[in-house]
Amino acid sequence: MAKTKIAYFCQSCGFESPKWLGKCPSCQQWNTFVEEIIEKGNASNAVPTWKVTSNTQQRANKPVQVADITFNEEDRVLTPDKEFNRVLGGGIVAGSLVLIGGEPGIGKSTLMLQLALNMPKLKVLYVSGEESERQIKMRAERLAPDGGNAKNQILNSKSEIEHPKSEIGGSCYVLCETSTQNIFKQIEALEPDLVVIDSIQTLHSSHIESTPGSVSQVRECTAEMLRFAKETSTPVFLIGHITKDGAIAGPKILEHMVDTVLQFEGDRHHVYRILRTIKNRFGSASELGIYEMMGEGLREVSNPSEILLSHRDEPLSGITISATLEGMRPMLIETQALVSASAYGTPQRTATGFDTKRMSMLLAVLEKRCGFRLAAKDVFLNITGGIRVEDPAIDLGLAAAIISSHEDMPIPFKTCFAGEIGLSGEIRAVNRVEQRIAEAQKLGFNQIFISKYNLPSGGQDKKRMDLSRYDIDIKIVSSIEEVFGQLFG
Repeated sequence: MAKTKIAYFCQSCGFESPKWLGKCPSCQQWNTFVEEIIEKGNASNAVPTWKVTSNTQQRANKPVQVADITFNEEDRVLTPDKEFNRVLGGGIVAGSLVLIGGEPGIGKSTLMLQLALNMPKLKVLYVSGEESERQIKMRAERLAPDGGNAKNQILNSKSEIEHPKSEIGGSCYVLCETSTQNIFKQIEALEPDLVVIDSIQTLHSSHIESTPGSVSQVRECTAEMLRFAKETSTPVFLIGHITKDGAIAGPKILEHMVDTVLQFEGDRHHVYRILRTIKNRFGSASELGIYEMMGEGLREVSNPSEILLSHRDEPLSGITISATLEGMRPMLIETQALVSASAYGTPQRTATGFDTKRMSMLLAVLEKRCGFRLAAKDVFLNITGGIRVEDPAIDLGLAAAIISSHEDMPIPFKTCFAGEIGLSGEIRAVNRVEQRIAEAQKLGFNQIFISKYNLPSGGQDKKRMDLSRYDIDIKIVSSIEEVFGQLFG
């Protein structure tokens, strides 16, 4: 009978200790150690339980030069969802391990099941450890636009192996299982092109004696999925839970092991969802995808600027439009500000979707450089649409909204802003300003304020920006006083 041992793991970073500690020496967090029972020797002797096909490339056991490495460049697998392709960097990479995290009920399972149903050319295995087959079938009938179509039919993997279908080019198979050994047995028999795990916290491996969802189980199950994905070149999607702090549950090493980390965000009381790239080894880590939650599933939003801008019949003070970038996508967002007299001794400073410290910096610049008395005022900022923006190019739009609310003077209709504000009050240049101008022109704006430092000087060799090809009126400004002089006289 194998001996067992007890170890203590940090729930934050996965640090292992033979005894309980109050403070983790690795991540410096308090009261994060939990007790787990581990079977001695099994974890280190774990072997792959899946079948490696003959055409799988074996890894070299000796070091080789980069120039001597040969590979066949394969195209990415494009999904019908353009927003999903965008956040992945252009499609699904063979052998990649993707982790998707988000709050409960935000739509992670809906997104992945909808993706599995709409890929008829691939054999997709959807492994669920949280729902039964009937529950998944009910959700699939709601998501599929033509629920009776054989292309979107869901079958159990065991019955499908016994009675294979020859008329369907691609199918979605459902397997309700939590043991990784049983999952790999079904994968060996089915040989799917794509595997979806819902969720990684429900899986358990026989090599670890601890309970499912523990630090050691999550780490071991992810390691097994990683070995399977790399050795068979099969992409695997993992759905992960998050903690009350908003971080993905499990050790931090979980995010380091996978190739791509996606965060599914949004308010459950609103219809819009945001799929944000946190980490991506095969593309940009700053891409953004926007979806609309509807009764029949998630609908991709191809033009997010239209949903982030409200339609008003009359101009209102404290509202401006700013041009921002999320990855390679230009967007126009509505920035709102409310400045009022403070009813208490200490004025309030609240920002939704924007960094509060940067808001304090903008208020200090407006008071020091422009002479606006805002020290005794309550200031509230809001980025509409429920998104969070870190682009410094919205500084100018926020400053204009603050002064517009302070003076109770509305900004002219169809006016856009794209500029970063420095501590001395200068308007600094922003990157890819031409894309921002083109987006504002496409949505019918009349004028846009940009920094004069975005225009290359005549002595430089780089090509000078041609402003004549734009129909929009481009206002060239150098300081924040100049902006307010043109807006409010």
